[in-house]
Amino acid sequence: MSAPRLQTADDGGLSVEWDDQRSVFSAALLRARCRCAFCRSAGLKGLLSAVPADIAVVGLATMGYGVQLQFSDGHQRGIYPWAYLRELALSG
Repeated sequence: MSAPRLQTADDGGLSVEWDDQRSVFSAALLRARCRCAFCRSAGLKGLLSAVPADIAVVGLATMGYGVQLQFSDGHQRGIYPWAYLRELALSG
């Protein structure tokens, strides 16, 4: 599988063009599903705060096996592996 083509969506989310389909993710979903060490630790401690309604993806950088996203709230620690994004796309 080749690396997907990415772009920020008009609504602030992320559009991913896979070889066989297109997936569009809301920024709120991606921010809430961040798996970086900071977010995992906060989640285990019950300290995660609500995702702002107006959250947006404001930057992205491909990392070979995935993409690092930067959000409008300043968070940019998480790398979303292609397999994880594909899993999110299939889970609806």
